[in-house]
This record gives sequence, C-alpha cells and structure tokens, in this order.
Amino acid sequence: MVFQNLAKIQEREIVPGYRARFLHSENMTLAYWDVDPGAALPEHSHPHEQIANVLEGQFELTVAGESRILEPGQVAVIPSDVPHSGKAITACRLLDAFHPCRDDYR
Repeated sequence: MVFQNLAKIQEREIVPGYRARFLHSENMTLAYWDVDPGAALPEHSHPHEQIANVLEGQFELTVAGESRILEPGQVAVIPSDVPHSGKAITACRLLDAFHPCRDDYR
C-alpha cells in the first residue's frame, strides 16, 4: 500500500514505556515511538542498520559505550550489531529507520 495513516496503525508496546507504530516496506522498517519519561531501553544489538531521530523531548542514547543526550533534530547512525541502549529524560517522540526490515516488528 502506497499511502498510510499513522493514526490508523495499531500501537504496540515493545518494552515498558516504549510504544510504537510500525511501517514496513520491502527493504526497511520505520518505527514511530512514544516514550514515557524515565523509561529505559536495555542494551541490545541487532543485525539491522538503524538511524535514530529525536522528534520531541530529550533522550539519552548510548552507542558502543558512548552516551549523548539527544534533542529534536539530532540523529544517531547505529551500525549493524553494535550494542546500544537508551533512556527517555523527558516524554519523547522518536523515529527509527531500520534496514533491512525488522520482521520481529511485523
């Protein structure tokens, strides 16, 4: 389907405090996250390349042991299989792009 309405996509909570709406193409997945203040994302890695975008709020992201507090307009590029974790400093809206598709999010 070419056109989508995010409001009509069922929101899913993946870890406590992290709710997302997922869009999938043939080769990528977009995740639109709403994150509760203080919600922690445990360290993990995956074979997918990831680009993490902060749309609203402040989010502390740790990639390969290096931490930064990201604000709207700031982006992180996370290579395949690199450990990363995060914590919402405030309520956040995030947009993550993954390549290839995250079949585990279908």
